Amino acid sequence: DKTEFPKIIKKSYGPSNYGGYFVHKVDSAKEAHNLLAQKKYHPAYFQDFVPMSADVRVMLIGHKPVCAFWRRPPEGEWLTNTSQGGSMDYMDVPKELLDLAVQVSKAANAEYWACDVAVGEDGQYRILECATAFAAFPYIRDWIGQYLMWKFSNGRFTKPNIPLYNWEELGKMDASILRTLRYITFGKYTPSYDGAYFLDKKTRKTEEGELYLHELDNLFPMLPTNDRSKEEWESEKWNFQDNYGKSIRKVHAKSNPVQEENKAEIANDEFQEREAVEANTKEKKVLFTKKKIKKMLTSVEGINKKKSKKVLEKFEVTELTEILDNAPETLVEELPWFKKKMLKELKKTWAKFKEKLENKEKQ
Repeated sequence: DKTEFPKIIKKSYGPSNYGGYFVHKVDSAKEAHNLLAQKKYHPAYFQDFVPMSADVRVMLIGHKPVCAFWRRPPEGEWLTNTSQGGSMDYMDVPKELLDLAVQVSKAANAEYWACDVAVGEDGQYRILECATAFAAFPYIRDWIGQYLMWKFSNGRFTKPNIPLYNWEELGKMDASILRTLRYITFGKYTPSYDGAYFLDKKTRKTEEGELYLHELDNLFPMLPTNDRSKEEWESEKWNFQDNYGKSIRKVHAKSNPVQEENKAEIANDEFQEREAVEANTKEKKVLFTKKKIKKMLTSVEGINKKKSKKVLEKFEVTELTEILDNAPETLVEELPWFKKKMLKELKKTWAKFKEKLENKEKQ
């Protein structure tokens, strides 16, 4: 099979984009092979590289957009993550982009998720990825809970009323304040005839013409989703990343028939299989248990049993080990109580912890 470069390569399961650390741009087949040999993503997720001016993250609950914001890369760069120097703002997200996010949400029957939409330099909108597990301010998690209570109670609990473009007003607050807000609710205002004429004059320009905000809000209702009796993609079966290496039998090759310079010519599936065996025999990959990770965390000054429990509630073990290896600053960003001094100590402890386990494996 043939393909064109550049390509984007990232993890296909679990956290794919903590601060851009698990997203890579490759300009050739050789770069792709070298990256996959180093990163051990299994399987890897490939995308065509889209030259874009920005991307927009849209969070949806019951197919209704409840938050949306622009992310723009710094000049000369392609990653839009704020940790990589990108900027963000909440203003003037086009209705047509929201339409696309809603369309995809309905196609996937998603109760709630975050949809990343690329705004290409050609002006076209393209879906980059969608996630059912995503970082959000506490008040958005409250809205998700209220929506699920309404849905599963057959309407005995009230469905949350979340006006379209609420994020423009909330986004004017500092992020440190937004992180503390809980239980934000909106009432439905029904003005008198005169009030409707004089007070409800906010409009948006769309491809269909100029529309009042209340008209737009009616076009994006919060809807129930169809219940499923089982997982569409069973985690135990399809989580190849976490299961990577568990079922590989150790093999000691008598000779090395394939030279390094010929690797690029090997079929990709055969190449990945051999690399997996090499990873298992040469590196002796260590599988970290939750119990061991918890013990390691509590050995760091400032992290007690309660705090270690919070860390492990937020991140799966595999997720956490990836973060500690590649993007430890994520802990400071995601956990308000996690201080930089604590992170410095954890880095040292993590290095010693891995070295100790690896030495045990060699014995």
